[in-house]
Amino acid sequence: MWLRVDQLATALAKNLSPVYFVSGDEPLQVGEAADAVRLAAKNAGYESREVFTVDNSFSWADFLQASDSISIFSDKKVIDLRIPNGKPGMEGSKALVSFCERLPEDILLLITAGKLEKSSKKSKWVTALEKQGVAIQVWPLEGKGLVQWLQQRIQRRGLKIEGAGVNIIASRVEGNLLAASQEIEKLYVLYGQASITEQQVQDAVADGSRYDVFNLVDAALSGRVDRVIKILTGLQHEGIAAPVVLWALARELRTLIHIQKRLDEGQQQKSVLMKHQVWDKRQALVMNALKKLKQKNLMAGLLVAAQADRQIKGVQQGDCWDSLLRVALVLAGKEV
Repeated sequence: MWLRVDQLATALAKNLSPVYFVSGDEPLQVGEAADAVRLAAKNAGYESREVFTVDNSFSWADFLQASDSISIFSDKKVIDLRIPNGKPGMEGSKALVSFCERLPEDILLLITAGKLEKSSKKSKWVTALEKQGVAIQVWPLEGKGLVQWLQQRIQRRGLKIEGAGVNIIASRVEGNLLAASQEIEKLYVLYGQASITEQQVQDAVADGSRYDVFNLVDAALSGRVDRVIKILTGLQHEGIAAPVVLWALARELRTLIHIQKRLDEGQQQKSVLMKHQVWDKRQALVMNALKKLKQKNLMAGLLVAAQADRQIKGVQQGDCWDSLLRVALVLAGKEV
């Protein structure tokens, strides 16, 4: 069955399932969920553990052999299987389905994986895992969800933060729960369980936001210029390669141009968006952006993107990051 990550503790307290599958691209949540499963298994008598990581040297035959082997001491065992890219491949899919069809006694299978593609959630191997046990898909936290997570974390640590202090932390560590956890620990070390003021939070918490090029694109489509500038500055300071940023921005421009053209031809909106891989979560964002973006502006953005490309390659003078900002501002509906 599928559960939210915040439902895991309650489920573990009731009983252990033979299979736990935790996937997502938020390392702290995935790691803590896996830790909770391992602790519950240990308390239930699963004393031994075998760890497998699916990489170039990994053999699914070794995994199946481990699941078939019986300890001479009849110990309960945890098989800790890690699939960093979330893709077990054809052989791995068959192995996992086979495991679920003949669940070994006294073995608990814990799988941690990277973010699943949308199509993978309905695949045979994922369906088999969630039918035989518990499946959890971890999503990055933002907005109210991030603030609530911080409040719970702060409370568990015995801290009390005054006023808008929690919101300050949220704005500084957005998208990086590991950084958030570290900042809470820092505040505990600095101030203990005393009441912490907003100013103390402001002084102590570093700006540890984890930005990526997709955050930049979505911020631009939302018309949030201040956020665009902040994210782009963060990407530059983090050493993200300018060609990667250019790729994301230019790709979005071309996608919007093609979508607008197809819509103008009278094609159905839903089919056009799906064809261009604009999934449910982003459809409203894209369509709202297209209402304010004109074809000529998008084409102008491509010209600026071409200029940025030449600057990156060193065949045209100028700062490529300034040009990248101009491209992002086009997506935000601003004249350049």
